[in-house]
Amino acid sequence: MEPDLFEGRLGEFEPLARRMRPRDLSEFVGQEKILERGALLERILDRGILSSLVLFGPPGTGKTAMAHLIAQRLNAEFVPINAVTSGVADLRRESEAARRRLKHHSRRTVLFIDEIHRFNKAQQDALLPDLENGILVLVGATTHNPAFVLNDALASRTHFVEFEALSDEAIRRLVKRALEDEERGLGGRAPLLTETALDTLVRLACGDARRALNLLELCATGNAGKTVEDTDVERLAGRRIVRYDRDEDSHYDHASAFIKSMRGSDPDAAVYYMARMLEGGEDPRFIARRMMILASEDVGNADAKALILAAAAAEAVERVGMPEARIILAQCATYLACAPKSNAAYLAVDEALSDIRAGRECPVPQFLKDASYADAKCRGHGKGYLYPHDHGGFVKRPYLSNPRTYYRPTEHGEEKRLRERLIRLWGEWPRRGKESPKEKKR
Repeated sequence: MEPDLFEGRLGEFEPLARRMRPRDLSEFVGQEKILERGALLERILDRGILSSLVLFGPPGTGKTAMAHLIAQRLNAEFVPINAVTSGVADLRRESEAARRRLKHHSRRTVLFIDEIHRFNKAQQDALLPDLENGILVLVGATTHNPAFVLNDALASRTHFVEFEALSDEAIRRLVKRALEDEERGLGGRAPLLTETALDTLVRLACGDARRALNLLELCATGNAGKTVEDTDVERLAGRRIVRYDRDEDSHYDHASAFIKSMRGSDPDAAVYYMARMLEGGEDPRFIARRMMILASEDVGNADAKALILAAAAAEAVERVGMPEARIILAQCATYLACAPKSNAAYLAVDEALSDIRAGRECPVPQFLKDASYADAKCRGHGKGYLYPHDHGGFVKRPYLSNPRTYYRPTEHGEEKRLRERLIRLWGEWPRRGKESPKEKKR
């Protein structure tokens, strides 16, 4: 049979990122944490342990490359499928092939499933028998948190390994290797990247090795031996698409970072995370709702205007819409971040709820009961009630039958004045009397 010339030249047409995939562990760059001595992945590679894994993390961080290296280390057949284009029938076919391979050649099979989060429950369940009896070793890859997308049965049979975005130094090493590699890289066809151009390429990669090498390949096209400046790199990069999934961990991680940045009084971080969410397609109404909650939970009476502003911002966002709504959201986010903080109201209601749920209730005193209906006064309702407006605006008497302290105003912002007023009225605050259980722990 004559050699297939087309097959022989396929490598020439492979993207640079694929050609530069590491051939062994010594060429693997980044992910030092999961490869350090004693870590799960290091033990699997070092001892040849047959264990099913799900590798998860941002794109371009080495998940597919690591799957190849695992199969290589286990001396197993590497069988890749994609969850987008495969179904139960494909899994059964690969299962039968794996059985024959094990029976006739005593060779194990590593089934690599890219985008495993796209498999539904039935497809995931179809994997279980072969994982249970050792016919297949599963290595899945996903950008999603597997705890959210795998069913319990499959999750219990796999180990999760988290990959992180590559450091700038790791990206720089990969780019330089591709520039210098004569066999698989650009070699003699490499452009002359200035230091600022290299810095720009590394920055635009944002920890994604595939993106870095794809951009480098664009820079090299038609520019062999020519100087490439930072402006050329930026022009070729185009507008970057933000990695953000509104339904998965990215959504929760960014929302958490946004809220904690406002709570931590860092307006710059708050605006950045908010911008990331907006650029990723987040619903601006979701952001507005989170700010209304924070205005009460974390600013509270230290600045009562915060809730008014947050509510007004939410209404304005509804009326105005994007893109102008971003300005309204930014105004509110920066105000909340800069405002004095108090969670006293939040703690107060939760402590009161805790007492009620624990059965520590306070019956309504007779003098506070409704006396507006017939026979109410005959039953003693309202007897002894003193109308504060008839007594200078305040009557010094407890309104709980079993006095407790729930609200403890802080010394922050306007709440300090509220605390001072309570002390003037009651003589002390917190008041003496029976403490709530949580107060004793404070």
